[in-house]
Amino acid sequence: MSLYITSLNSGSNGNCYYVGNDHEAIMVDAGLSCRETERRMQRLGLSMQKVKALFISHEHTDHIKGITILSKKYNLPVYITPATQRSGNLPLAEQQAIPFLPYTPVQIGGLSITAFPKFHDAVEPHSFIISGNEVNIGVFTDIGAPCEHLIKHFQICHAAFLEANYDEVMLENGRYPFHLKRRIKGGHGHLSNKQALELFKKHRPPFMTHLFLSHLSKDNNDPDVVLELFRPHAGDTHVAVASRYQETPVYSISNNGKAMPVTYTQLSMF
Repeated sequence: MSLYITSLNSGSNGNCYYVGNDHEAIMVDAGLSCRETERRMQRLGLSMQKVKALFISHEHTDHIKGITILSKKYNLPVYITPATQRSGNLPLAEQQAIPFLPYTPVQIGGLSITAFPKFHDAVEPHSFIISGNEVNIGVFTDIGAPCEHLIKHFQICHAAFLEANYDEVMLENGRYPFHLKRRIKGGHGHLSNKQALELFKKHRPPFMTHLFLSHLSKDNNDPDVVLELFRPHAGDTHVAVASRYQETPVYSISNNGKAMPVTYTQLSMF
């Protein structure tokens, strides 16, 4: 038994992560337009009819800009904290916006979604772990520091989307003003490549098959740089970059130590 996962986009220009089983799916964040979300889902052979809910990590625009139209068009419940909804100024119908609490699982069919707090400069930011078919998938981006909440959940993941936002040298020598550099690396901004690598080296479970390095900065990182950093430590874990320009393949993640890309033909069967 497996879970199917993909990143539709990962970066400051939009974030959206899909996790599903054979019958239903959820999305974490909706930072692409409705039309672009549909276009990428279609290219992957995935159906929006299978998506049963949206889960929102925080109110920054690159995580919420597609919510209103997407949720209305497909009549999707939006799991979001009241403070996040207010801060994001999201005009959701009362019955459509469903609050969640940290460490309290939400059941969507055969999927169990659990939120937990994280360090980020937003009102009530959360990360998520999605479980089903004895598989755990983590969505861990927009994190200022690897707190105990993150470590605990990373240690049980068969696959994870983990932020590796910036290379420290590129950020220091780059064009960003001092206040923005300080915000990014100040503990409530983003994880650096080295911070992500240390988490991976110290706390990766032996059964983790895939790690998707996510939310890479356009200006302060490079896919080749971060992959080169991780490659000597990857072991049996396949490490890839979740692009800020296109969707990843859909992967079938199981608890038997194997994960495989899924073809369009296979997906269209569900």
